[in-house]
Amino acid sequence: MEDQIIIKQLRLWAHVGVLDWEREHGQWFSLNLQLFCDLGAVSLSDDVDETINYVKVIEVIRGLADSLVCYTIENFVEQIFTAIEVAFGPIKMELELTKCEAPIPGFSGSVSVRRRRN
Repeated sequence: MEDQIIIKQLRLWAHVGVLDWEREHGQWFSLNLQLFCDLGAVSLSDDVDETINYVKVIEVIRGLADSLVCYTIENFVEQIFTAIEVAFGPIKMELELTKCEAPIPGFSGSVSVRRRRN
């Protein structure tokens, strides 16, 4: 089994959606992210430079969410993957991004996209 750093239920305000007001005003999203990496060295050394710093990962994601405007959750996920790879290099990842309250008449619930990047 591979080691993982797991970020769960990171709440993000982002301007993503098909409807004009979604892109104008924004809405809440929730993110779950798994970063697959070897945690053996940092486990022994306790040196944060020998691991993926999850604080910096969260800062990258939040920075993107603050500046991004797009139509689809799928594109938002792709841009998150790209931003993480630009900051940290290639990492095997799995990401689930949830639109907390999809604005669909007669529907109460959420909509999610889950993708992997190797």
